[in-house]
Amino acid sequence: MRVLVACEFSGTVRNAFAERGHTVVSCDLLPTESDCIGDSYHYQGDIRDMLNRGGWDLMISHPPCTHLAVSGARWFKDKQAEQVEALDFVRLLLDADIPRIALENPVSIISSRIRKPDQIIQPWMFGHDASKKTCLWLKNLPLLQPTDVIEKDLYANQTPSGQNKLGPSEDRWKLRSMTYTGIAEAMADQWGQ
Repeated sequence: MRVLVACEFSGTVRNAFAERGHTVVSCDLLPTESDCIGDSYHYQGDIRDMLNRGGWDLMISHPPCTHLAVSGARWFKDKQAEQVEALDFVRLLLDADIPRIALENPVSIISSRIRKPDQIIQPWMFGHDASKKTCLWLKNLPLLQPTDVIEKDLYANQTPSGQNKLGPSEDRWKLRSMTYTGIAEAMADQWGQ
């Protein structure tokens, strides 16, 4: 299967599919942070360059959430133009001429401006002691089935009030955006057929 992983610098999803024998290309404006394996590579550039190169069977996309996530709602009034551009980018990805598509993002205005997600998942459903509500918008894909559920009142990545423990830093956005390996492996196992 030929898999395109849009807006991924970590290589987590790319490598999960590559480990299962798929031909995979990840694409991001940033360089990759992990070695490519098997028949995979990383294209550093705009995903628009890759969408019409044909032959993709599946695309997993992770569009930037900076102007979309409801966690930043207090700044929405000052970023109207950025939101329009971000939503247009989401539509471009969802409407790509690829038979199967998964788009992931945190709880965001995609739900109210484009459509509700097909599924909401958490890392704790896939073997991680962590909470991070993640929405999935799916095209011709089944819901992702949990693989190793860890149910707790408070997860290792949370403060007592339930917020993420990561303090302010230059790379907080980067750390928060990375896909958990258990989720990537479930995607590769369940959607890579």
